[in-house]
Amino acid sequence: MKILIIEDEPFVAKDLQSHLSKLLPDAVQIGPLTSVSGSKKWFAENSLPDLILSDIRLSDGSSFEIFEKLNVTCPIIFTTAYDEYAIRAFKLNSIDYLMKPIDIKELEIALKKYKSLSAQPVLAEQLKSFLGTLGKEQKKYKERFLSLQRNTMVPVTADEIAFFQKEELIFIYTRSNEKMISEHQTLDEIESLLDPEKFFRVNRQYILHIQSVDRVKTTHKGLTVQLKAPFSFELDISREKATAFKAWLDK
Repeated sequence: MKILIIEDEPFVAKDLQSHLSKLLPDAVQIGPLTSVSGSKKWFAENSLPDLILSDIRLSDGSSFEIFEKLNVTCPIIFTTAYDEYAIRAFKLNSIDYLMKPIDIKELEIALKKYKSLSAQPVLAEQLKSFLGTLGKEQKKYKERFLSLQRNTMVPVTADEIAFFQKEELIFIYTRSNEKMISEHQTLDEIESLLDPEKFFRVNRQYILHIQSVDRVKTTHKGLTVQLKAPFSFELDISREKATAFKAWLDK
């Protein structure tokens, strides 16, 4: 059995590989592939695997871009923090999903489900139906975030936010440089609630609002982003995310 992993977060990919080694020790693991462009190239040069485990959000776009024009005849398990409507669509179309962080018991259930499926061509039609459904449903993004400031709960609109920062807690910085504590526990959770047209996950510590970008410099490591006043520091963006970041700015 050949299993292809498409995942751009190293720690998530490592957990998946570890779980699969325990659950299916004889399976051949391929990847992880980390981008839409790299995945398209891989599919153009290789035969389909028996099973695909794919993240939805990759560094350079949505993994749906990979599958929309492919003749998919193998099962796909998506890993996601996607909205409730999409999750219902997964279930109705018998396409499974795993919520991050990946739980080995949930993965085991998904693998058992796919082992029981024999009519693989049906999955291709189900995937097409699912993709079409997604196109008709507009995701609603969170417009306000409840935060804590000096023991007081303060609502902050998304457009007031300059960036989210992860330290021991998750902090919200407003454009006027107010620092508040977010009620959310992880940046992954926050990222799933934000409009990707306005916010970009720069790295594991920061999610940045597009209106906070002052200028961008190219470096040997990737890019360096200078933030607008009143912030006086810069954020580094890796080579892997540089292309996606520039495309985000250029929309």
